Amino acid sequence: MRKGRVAIFVAVILAVGLIFQGSKLSDRNFEISRNLDIFHSIFREVDMLYVDTVDVESVVNAGIDAMLARLDPYTVYYPQDKEGDLKMMTTGKYAGIGAMIRKYPGRDYVVIEEPYENMPAANSGVRAGDKIVRIDGEDMKGRESQYVSDHLRGDPSTEFILTVNRPGGPDSLDIPIRRANIALPSVPYYGIWNGVGYILLDGFTENCSRDVRKALIDLKEQGANAIVLDLRNNGGGLLNEAVEIVSLFVPKGTLVVQTKGKTRQSVNDCRTGRDPVDADIPLAVLTDGGSASASEIVSGSLQDLDRAVILGTRTYGKGLVQSTRSLPFNGTLKVTTAKYYIPSGRCIQEIDYSHHDADGRASRMPDSLTHVFYTKAGREVRDGGGIRPDIQCPVDTMSDIMYYLSTDVVLFDFVNDYCLKHESIPPVDEFCITDSLYQEFTKFVRGSDFKFTSRSSEAIKSLREIAEYEGLLKKSEAEFNLLEEKLQYDLENDLDQFRDDITVLLGSSIASRYYYQRGSIRFNLKYDTTLDSAVTVLNDRSRYNSILRRK
Repeated sequence: MRKGRVAIFVAVILAVGLIFQGSKLSDRNFEISRNLDIFHSIFREVDMLYVDTVDVESVVNAGIDAMLARLDPYTVYYPQDKEGDLKMMTTGKYAGIGAMIRKYPGRDYVVIEEPYENMPAANSGVRAGDKIVRIDGEDMKGRESQYVSDHLRGDPSTEFILTVNRPGGPDSLDIPIRRANIALPSVPYYGIWNGVGYILLDGFTENCSRDVRKALIDLKEQGANAIVLDLRNNGGGLLNEAVEIVSLFVPKGTLVVQTKGKTRQSVNDCRTGRDPVDADIPLAVLTDGGSASASEIVSGSLQDLDRAVILGTRTYGKGLVQSTRSLPFNGTLKVTTAKYYIPSGRCIQEIDYSHHDADGRASRMPDSLTHVFYTKAGREVRDGGGIRPDIQCPVDTMSDIMYYLSTDVVLFDFVNDYCLKHESIPPVDEFCITDSLYQEFTKFVRGSDFKFTSRSSEAIKSLREIAEYEGLLKKSEAEFNLLEEKLQYDLENDLDQFRDDITVLLGSSIASRYYYQRGSIRFNLKYDTTLDSAVTVLNDRSRYNSILRRK
């Protein structure tokens, strides 16, 4: 009898729970229907009564974007005409000519910044520095980069005439080009560096793990006794590619990451599915604040498994997983469906998008509220706020003059002039910026219209405007004038003070003209102190092992 009463009691509790759950679901469905009805009614009234004709698509899309912006920056709606952007993001592919273009302030035309090696633009004779005058006869004067880019892209195998003005050449040069499917290399460079194999991974696009595998095997055949995987400024991409890259270095069946979300489909254990290329070769991973998402899965899981030493600076802190959903009329929704957890059990998501302050900003997890987790060997690691490197390397800060030189046309013009005078340069490892070349560059800068203002001067200008608004400027104007004078940059002094940094920028720009992207990368590596630190650690096996085995 007693067992019967217990069974009845349990049944009643379950029934009440189901009724309560059903009531909550019914209330939520009502809220959804009510708000959709309100939105529909508002739009209908606006469309009918607003004084001007409403652009239906732009207004509705703006409403969708505003709604999704309340969630997180990664949940995005792609209408049919933006599908190419999503495809480019996930595959690294598009149909066009394969060149980076740019429009400099004060210039009428977009220019070719860099043609990619072995792609239609370079193969057709297009050069960096070419000014894009016309595309199939249409004048490009005054057009912005996006407009020109849209006209350079098109269906594969279609042909058009690109009319350019080349520095030192004729005013009008017609170049026939056939568009092709462009697949940007996920591994733009790999090579041997002081006995250590170096692999630069730009993004986690489709099949990037295949490219990393090929590079790893090739480097081992060349005699590499250790590997550096560079994930700096790698914003991530496809989750499965991250798992495949980790599988190159750890045993088959190793847990790399877990995803946990609201639906059953979003809960998943991701394990390596194939035998490694090399589970023992010493490995270092380079990270910085631009390393995010899939980059953090790779660096974080290798750290949790005590399989690699992480060097650089703290990563971005994106522990969110996105999936795509097909929508009516060929649209696509990229939506955050889960959080990921690396082998120690930690989630490294830093920003809490479910809570916002009074100004609408999402809250960040302070270091004081993070939790301790442990690697396979018992080393302490923490959640929240990205992956913390095992070896912290100094952050390379960019001076104001470096920033303005890299964005101003003066550097571009000087390199154009240099290339006109020099048919070739020595191999990248031998090429350097000599004293005479640097003096030639500084003379060119002084003779140009190049000017820049310090950030502190801009801040003083804003403060002056506030003081004037508050009626305080009159009694403090002399001090403002004196401070502004002291904060003005001395171009001659800065060209001398920051010579080392400017030398790298100048040398990299010149190297890219003769040896494309790989030349620029190789030149920069000669001055890369973080890479030097990684090579030093990998060549000191006792130190390398002590880092990974420390309790």
